[in-house]
Amino acid sequence: MNTIAAVIIDQERTFADALAMRLNAEDDIQVVTVAHPSAAQPGWHADVIVLDGDLPDSLARCTAASRRPDAARVIMVSKTSQPSRILAAVEAGARAWVRKDESVEHLLCVLRGVARGETWLPPAETGNVLALLLRQRDRRRGGEGKLAMLTPRERQVLACLAAGDPRNRVAERLNLAPNTVRTHLQNIMAKLGVHSALEAVALARDRLER
Repeated sequence: MNTIAAVIIDQERTFADALAMRLNAEDDIQVVTVAHPSAAQPGWHADVIVLDGDLPDSLARCTAASRRPDAARVIMVSKTSQPSRILAAVEAGARAWVRKDESVEHLLCVLRGVARGETWLPPAETGNVLALLLRQRDRRRGGEGKLAMLTPRERQVLACLAAGDPRNRVAERLNLAPNTVRTHLQNIMAKLGVHSALEAVALARDRLER
């Protein structure tokens, strides 16, 4: 029987310690590390990481863990189950989302499944997550058509904004007057059907980075 090496990263020490004790009571699971978010991450190896999804940087941590050469499979645990947060976690590489008020037996079942390569989402939210994913896909497809209406200069302005440049920096990079950048931005928003520069960047970012 293969032993599943698990790491727990959680801001609630009591929860993390109690969970570690329960997981270690299983013959096929060994908790190799219980880490507080503020602690430096040692060079541990794990098959599964149980990660606190309520941490402000949980998505960044999930992405980093998923991209490591010896990538561990991440289970997000959280006090809530908002579809938008679940979708963001999945896009960051999480294999499962489990509420903290679920039973430990349920978490054990999910953990073993994830270790086998399975995925798991709360059934009550799966439909909502799928609907968000489809809306996101449709928005991107629609955005591609709208981007085709932009002039080359407008695309340059939008690309600079998507790269994080403030408007004054956009003007300097493209050798334009600030008022000209403002005019281009107004035209971009009108063509894309959005009401702010942030919306324009969000709509266009994926396409511009291809």
